[in-house]
Amino acid sequence: MKGFVYSVNVGKRKGEGKVQMERIILVENYGVEGDCHAEKNSYRQVSLLSWERMNEEFFCLKRKGELKPGMFAENITTEKIDLRKLEIGDRLKINEVIIEISEIGKKCHNWCDIYKKVGKCLMPKEGIFGRVIKGGEIRKGDIIEVIPKIDAGILTISDGCYFEKREDKSGRYLIEKCKEREWKVLKYEIVPDEKDVIKEKLIEFSKVCDLILTTGGTGITERDVTPEATKEVIEKEIPGISEILRIKGFEKTKFSVISRGICGIKGKTLIINLPGSLNAVSYSFEILDDIITHSIEMIRGFPHE
Repeated sequence: MKGFVYSVNVGKRKGEGKVQMERIILVENYGVEGDCHAEKNSYRQVSLLSWERMNEEFFCLKRKGELKPGMFAENITTEKIDLRKLEIGDRLKINEVIIEISEIGKKCHNWCDIYKKVGKCLMPKEGIFGRVIKGGEIRKGDIIEVIPKIDAGILTISDGCYFEKREDKSGRYLIEKCKEREWKVLKYEIVPDEKDVIKEKLIEFSKVCDLILTTGGTGITERDVTPEATKEVIEKEIPGISEILRIKGFEKTKFSVISRGICGIKGKTLIINLPGSLNAVSYSFEILDDIITHSIEMIRGFPHE
């Protein structure tokens, strides 16, 4: 999801509107240089509000010519981006600047100057607040890119690993790759090749994870039941992902065609079965990298240009 910076604004006193500027400088772990809300280690170092939503909610002020960016004390007024789709943990990239969303909405100060002038405020309901992860300069017209947060679960399915006869190299590889991309690994477990156990863990993980990667149990031996368990959990299958893994895997080894892994969605969670071998997992992850992010954006309902 992408949008634009409609205006950048700085305020000298809390409870008052901010003044439009040509540019603002964001300082890491501080906020907007010269702004009254900037504070080290605060979780509300910078604020954003949608220009379109301001126009929708306060069309009467627009007709009077009184509606202006910054009047609700937002540092960045946005355009053509639905801020209501954002979640805590998502990141916004504007040029070199990285802002991590830390709060959505806030407690309203009913008697601030903004409230006295307008009678209500969008910030308590739709204001977006964040911490500055990386600083830099922002100007009107700059592109805003949303980097969705991804909370991952890694499930290794292997009798050998479960009974500690073999090291779980594939699962640990996936953990490291997720961390490299700053995806949080909330769940990691090793389970035996038991269908009911696999189903139970997929359901458990899906309650808190945006992404579940399984490794192992996708072959054709009697104990390989990962696809069967996954099929009974997912609500919508995505066959193309599994197909491309087999097609691309065939370029490495012809035996990839006997991998039966599937992919699908459970609620808002993307579940992907990967083979058990480290080589297959590493090659598959390279193929999936961008596909995972794009798929999760679509699952969350991000608009796509």
